[in-house]
Amino acid sequence: MPDYYEPTETGVQEWPYPVDYGRENEVTTDVLIIGGGVAGCHAAINAAKRGTRVVVVEKGATKRSGSSGAGVDHWGVAFTNPCSSITPDEIVERAFTNRGAVISYHNGIFRYITVKESWDALLDCENMGLQFRDVDDEFAGAPFRDEKTKILFAYDYGGKTTIRVRGGAKIKPILYKELKRLGVGIYDRVMATALLTERGKQGARVVGATGVNIRTGEFYVFKAKATVLSTAMSSAGVWMFSTELAGSAIQNDDPNNVGDGSVMAWNAGAECTLMERSGGPVSGPFHWPRFGVGSPTNTWYPCSIVDANGKEVPWVDSEGNVLKTVAERTRDWREAQLTPDLEDLIKQGEYVLPLYADLPSMPEHERRAIFGLMVGNEGKTRVPVYEAYTRAGFDPNKDMLQAPIVPVEAGGEGLGNPVWRHGGGGAVVVDWDLRTSLEGLYAAGNQIAGVGAGGHPGAAATGRYAGRKAAAYALTAGSPVANRAQIDAEKTRVYQRVGGAGDIGWKELHAGITRIMQIYCGEYKSERMLKMGLWWLNSIGQSEAARTYVRNPHELVRYLECLTRITFSEMIIQASLARKASSRALGFKRVDYPQRDPPEWNKYVTLKLSEGEVKTGELPPEYWLLPPFAPTYRENYEKHCGLDSGNGSSQR
Repeated sequence: MPDYYEPTETGVQEWPYPVDYGRENEVTTDVLIIGGGVAGCHAAINAAKRGTRVVVVEKGATKRSGSSGAGVDHWGVAFTNPCSSITPDEIVERAFTNRGAVISYHNGIFRYITVKESWDALLDCENMGLQFRDVDDEFAGAPFRDEKTKILFAYDYGGKTTIRVRGGAKIKPILYKELKRLGVGIYDRVMATALLTERGKQGARVVGATGVNIRTGEFYVFKAKATVLSTAMSSAGVWMFSTELAGSAIQNDDPNNVGDGSVMAWNAGAECTLMERSGGPVSGPFHWPRFGVGSPTNTWYPCSIVDANGKEVPWVDSEGNVLKTVAERTRDWREAQLTPDLEDLIKQGEYVLPLYADLPSMPEHERRAIFGLMVGNEGKTRVPVYEAYTRAGFDPNKDMLQAPIVPVEAGGEGLGNPVWRHGGGGAVVVDWDLRTSLEGLYAAGNQIAGVGAGGHPGAAATGRYAGRKAAAYALTAGSPVANRAQIDAEKTRVYQRVGGAGDIGWKELHAGITRIMQIYCGEYKSERMLKMGLWWLNSIGQSEAARTYVRNPHELVRYLECLTRITFSEMIIQASLARKASSRALGFKRVDYPQRDPPEWNKYVTLKLSEGEVKTGELPPEYWLLPPFAPTYRENYEKHCGLDSGNGSSQR
């Protein structure tokens, strides 16, 4: 295929890489990992350790890609660490089961695997070279430090289940080095575009995937006995898009996360659920840089907050009792919060805006832990906040940061238009092997439905688990045989706009898709509006998408992502049509079905594509504890986890 890219008189710069559209590269392996983030790296490492040939396909650069590419500051749900006062089974009974109640739609399989293996995944990283302990005694004597193990804890100093990660900024380079050591094939800057199935049949065994190089435009055919999807969920860009205003600050995750894996699985015939779930409103393009302003939560927890006159905002427990010291705030982080009537107190003049994060008034070890350790290692803050602010002269020992933490109703900066929303964890359904409904296809991390914000530990834990299971399958599976007609059809789809005339850029196309979702699938939904949204998405797919110009491989990939977003949006609307009841837990409001969580809708709505038609189904609450599965978490885990007893695991 000729090189269609030609510099034009419009000022387009010459593409800096050799372009060879259509050139086909074939790669055969045992286990294919699609997505080289945290989950994908752990999956690849564990599959390789079990004697299989492994290939990682990553849209970015594996060494720094993914939502934790720039680092991680804390490692949660480490319930098997030697200092934890809570066991995995205790926390499951306390927090994850919902028998007889309105379900929370949290995936019990993902959660239990995470609480069982989070600590082991961190130990894996330590063996690879991550030094997360306070070996230099920088925080000796601090209340969050265990003197025997030198582990630093965050948030809950009593339970000791969340670990601060010293050196967390180096986590991805360490994983990357281990991939190279194990001989894993790494195909960076290759966007996977479709799954390959036996005989090219929808719903059949998955035998690999296709991809396109985002620099050269070359086409790839990956054949594999087993495939692990780990491309995360669509982080943003479904309901809002504006890179010109704030770049990637509108997103909490890697902006490359556009729903590729879910759409590939959907097109292959896999079962998906929770696509109707969403959250919001969110601040959209007017958002502050993530954790770049003062805050009392997450990375900044438990920072002191004062008003414009220096008056401290009280922290209280669940019963309203004032927590007078930082030590009291950290006994049990679930019980501590800023006074919940802060908005009313601001309106009454008790507190004067703006508010500030008062690091200087905090104990020295807490101040250094928040800004130096946590902000210094969190991926979203290490460079744009910690390094940039420090170079600019910010000194946490004497300076405060403004804390825009109250909504506009109380005089603050507010959130945003209610049509600006974010996805809520809709993705593929998995079983206790982390296998999807398709043979040969597994999932890890936020690729699993019901994860929500699974976080770094969940990605690592389920990645190592899925890698084991995929390797075990690959060692007994037959050789993958790809269907030539399916490959040719995908090549045609991928290159359909290359070199063609067009008057619409990919940014315009993306913005148009988000506008449809804002109008027809926003906070409040109805049958008529949702069906109109489907009509408009189909119209855009046939009209504007067919007029989009593609002048280089970068625009090609962004264009393909727009096609993914169209399908992903259609999945959301189809699921929204199927759920004929509102739900508080799902952030789901049907104006034509206003009753929230009626008993008959206390279930998961499932979707899959079969011969071009959308098939809906359902799964009961806690389906992972019902036949054919065992009735307890522990039984299911021990039966399926693939770990031998006496293997040195820290499981309790």
